[in-house]
Amino acid sequence: MAKILAADIGGTNSRFALFETTDDGFEMVDSIWLATQSARSFPHLLEQLWSSRFSACPGDFESAVFAVAGAVVGGVSCPRLTNASWGIDIRDIDFGTDTVCVINDFAAQAYACRTSAVDNATVIQEGHALDGDPIGVIGAGTGLGYSALLPSLCGWSALPFEGGHMTFPFVGAEEMQYAAFNQRESGRHWPEGDSVVTGLGLHLVHKYLTGEDLTPEAISASITINDSTTRWYARFYARVCRDWAIGVMSRGGLFIAGGIAAKNPMFVTASDFLEEFHNSHIYEDFLHTVPIRLNCNEESGLYGAGFYGNQRLMR
Repeated sequence: MAKILAADIGGTNSRFALFETTDDGFEMVDSIWLATQSARSFPHLLEQLWSSRFSACPGDFESAVFAVAGAVVGGVSCPRLTNASWGIDIRDIDFGTDTVCVINDFAAQAYACRTSAVDNATVIQEGHALDGDPIGVIGAGTGLGYSALLPSLCGWSALPFEGGHMTFPFVGAEEMQYAAFNQRESGRHWPEGDSVVTGLGLHLVHKYLTGEDLTPEAISASITINDSTTRWYARFYARVCRDWAIGVMSRGGLFIAGGIAAKNPMFVTASDFLEEFHNSHIYEDFLHTVPIRLNCNEESGLYGAGFYGNQRLMR
């Protein structure tokens, strides 16, 4: 029986878990959340972990996987986290094992699709999953994350993407007026997923439609499923989901993660969502077959990192 240290390091919370392998896979035996912003650096964050009530220290585990919000280099570093002032390099730390790696946080969300973390995911569209076919993962929070899970000779491989920085596809004169507003207000070179289908995007579309300058939390508390803000945001969310489902031909299913939909399911349950998701002049029939699930499990990144750590041990 081996032990795996898993971490999901985000801009707000750094989640850690200790897993133990079993005959059927692995199970979580301990976990703790720490405030990312309370750490001055990655080594300082680990100092806080080792001195906490957490039941593992270097040498107590055979594998470690760190899922991070940012672009990973060579599986060993992320020079700058997307939502923190410091980066990660595992070569700076003695973990007591050489089986240590860094993966993208949405790669971890993809691996989580093969674990019990998604057992209670909400069904948005029933569809029909084909075993062994690609699984798409997408999710909006502070940023817009993408990944795809593909079968490989070693089990499953999750591909990391920085799709949130691709140009967002607006359609029609009305949306193009909003595109100009979004670009001006966000200060970006062009409207991108990270400024349209995120907390920032919710703030901007609500401000454009109502004139109210509210936080995403205040907006979520004030709108209903029939409000124009909900309908516009649901349409935009569905568009990136549709494009990703087509892009990876996700016959294995599409999982929606991230805090926006987890806290506001109406953005993916509103009728505007599936109406826009199915809107394709070529792939409409295919899009009706894609199973869509909303994963609200806040620890799914940990399960994904644990899954990958276990998979590495079995090689």
